[in-house]
Amino acid sequence: MAHTSAHVAHTLAAHIDEVFGLMGNGNAYFLDALLRNTSATYTAVRHEAGAVVAADAHYRTSGQIAAATTTYGAGFTNTLTALAEAAQARVPLVLVVGDEPTSGPRPWDVDQIAMASAVGVRTYTVGRVDAAAATVTAIEHALTYRMPVVLAIPYDVATLDLGEIPVVPGPSRPSPMAPTGEFAHAALDRLAADLSGAKRPLLLAGRGAWLAGAESELGELVDITGALTVTTALGRNIFSAAEHDLGVAGGFGAPAAMERVREADVAVVFGASLNQFTMRFGDLFHPSTTVWQIDTDDRATNARVGGFIRADAKLAAAELIARLAATGAGSAGSSDSADARWHDSVDTAADRAYVVGSELADGGRLDPRAAANRLGEVLPEDRVVVSDGGHFIAWANMFWEPSAPDRLAMVGTAFQSIGLGWHSVAGAARANPDSTIVLTTGDGGGAMALSDLDTAIRVAGGRGLAVVFNDAAYGAEVNLYGLKGLEKSPMLIDEIDFAALATAAGGHGVAVRTMSDLAVVEEWKSRPVDERPFLLLDLRISGEIIAPYQEEVIRVNS
Repeated sequence: MAHTSAHVAHTLAAHIDEVFGLMGNGNAYFLDALLRNTSATYTAVRHEAGAVVAADAHYRTSGQIAAATTTYGAGFTNTLTALAEAAQARVPLVLVVGDEPTSGPRPWDVDQIAMASAVGVRTYTVGRVDAAAATVTAIEHALTYRMPVVLAIPYDVATLDLGEIPVVPGPSRPSPMAPTGEFAHAALDRLAADLSGAKRPLLLAGRGAWLAGAESELGELVDITGALTVTTALGRNIFSAAEHDLGVAGGFGAPAAMERVREADVAVVFGASLNQFTMRFGDLFHPSTTVWQIDTDDRATNARVGGFIRADAKLAAAELIARLAATGAGSAGSSDSADARWHDSVDTAADRAYVVGSELADGGRLDPRAAANRLGEVLPEDRVVVSDGGHFIAWANMFWEPSAPDRLAMVGTAFQSIGLGWHSVAGAARANPDSTIVLTTGDGGGAMALSDLDTAIRVAGGRGLAVVFNDAAYGAEVNLYGLKGLEKSPMLIDEIDFAALATAAGGHGVAVRTMSDLAVVEEWKSRPVDERPFLLLDLRISGEIIAPYQEEVIRVNS
C-alpha cells in the first residue's frame, strides 16, 4: 500500500531521472518516497527559484526533461520568476509542489493556480484516486507543449493511502508537424522556386531547428543551394559547414557578417522566432530580401516575413531538398553550379571577426572584449556555458564559440531576468557529468543569485568554472539610462569581492586585473578533475565598453 505522495514519486521517477528541489512541509512526503524507493537522482538547492532554474538548464543542455520540487506558499511564490522564464523560453519541466488542503485555504495559503496561470503555466492537482494518472498527464503536457507545468499535492491528500501504485500508459509524445494540405505544398513549391532562382541565398536556423533534429537536412540544403548560413544565439553551430557560416545573427553578430546578411536576395528561416534582438530591431535583412519562415507556430513571428510554412523544420527541409533535387538545382550543369555559388565567394572567417580591444580600457580596468577573447582561447573545449542575464551576455556570445546549440544556455534572457545564473550550474552539471560547466554572470545578477553559489560549487566541483564580469554597476541600466542623464547612484554597486566569496564557499576564487592573471586557467586545466576546486574568475572590467547589442538598444530607445 502507498500514499498519494508515493504514487506521484514512483510515477514521476519512471519517466524523469533528475529532480532538483528544496524540502518543506508541502513536499516532505514526496521527497521521502522519491529518495527511499526510486532510482531518481535528487539534487538539493538553497533557493526555490534554483530548483526550477536547475531543471530548466538541465533540459536546455541535454534535451532531457527534469523536475523541480518545493513546498507550498512562500516556497512556491519564490519560483515564479523562474517559472515565467521557462514558460517564455518554451522549456518543458515539472514542478511538484505542496498546495492548500482540499477543505479550503489556511490563513497563509495563496492562490497558487492563479499565480501559475498568470505566468503562463498550467497546474494539475493530484486527487484522491488519480495521483499516478495526473502525474503522467502533467509530464505529457510539458513534453507536448514544451512548457513548464505545476503538479500540486494538496496538504490533506499527501499522506492518504491510495493502495497499490498503478502502471499508467504514457506519456505520449507528439509526432513532428508535417507540412500537409494544398496550401503548404503550394508554399513549398514557391519557396523551392525562389531558392532555385536565388543568387545570394541565406539559411537562418534557430533552436527550433535543433530540437527538430534538422542538422543533416539543413547541411544538404546548404550544399544544394550554395547558401551562406547564420544562426540565432540559441542555434549556434547547427550547420556543419563552418566555412559557409556567418555566425550569430543580431546584436551579437560581427559587423561585417551582418552587412553580408543584408546582401541576401532570399532568406529562409528555420525554427527561429525572429525576435527584436535577432532582427537587429528590423535591420537584419535588406528591404529587398525575400524572407520565408518555417516554424511550428501558427503564424509568422515577425512582420518582415513574406512567406510562412507551418511545419517541423526537419520535415520541411526534406521536402525542399526533394523539390530542388527534382529541378536539378546545384548540379554541375545548372546555373547554380559550385563555381558560381555565393557561399564559395565569401571569406566568412574575415566577416566574423570582432573588435577585440586592448588589454586595459581607459581607467586601467580590463577591457571585457580582450578578456573574453582570451578566455575563448583557454577555456576547456568540452565546455557547456550557462549564462545569467545582463549587459555582459554579449561577451560569451561573441567570443566563446559553442560546439553545438545545447552547449550554451541563457537562462533569464527570455523573460529579461537577471539572477538565475548560479542556479543553472547544477542543472547543466547533472545533465553533462563529463563536461566542464562554465558560468558567465555579471556582478548584479551574480550577487542576486548567491544563495546557490554553494550549490554550484558542491555539484560541479572540479568541473565547474565561473566568470564574473565585475564592473561595480548594473551595466545595462548605466548604458540605457545613465547616458540619458538619469541619476546614476541606483545603477552602481559597491565592488563585491566574488573571488573571496567563492573561496569561502569551498571553491577557489581569483581576482583578475590583468591578462597574466588568466594563466590560472591553464594551471587549473592541467590538474586532475578530482583534485582541483571549482574555479571562479572575478574579472575587474571597465564599465565604459558598451556591447554592440546594447548600442542597438540605445539607438532604438534614444
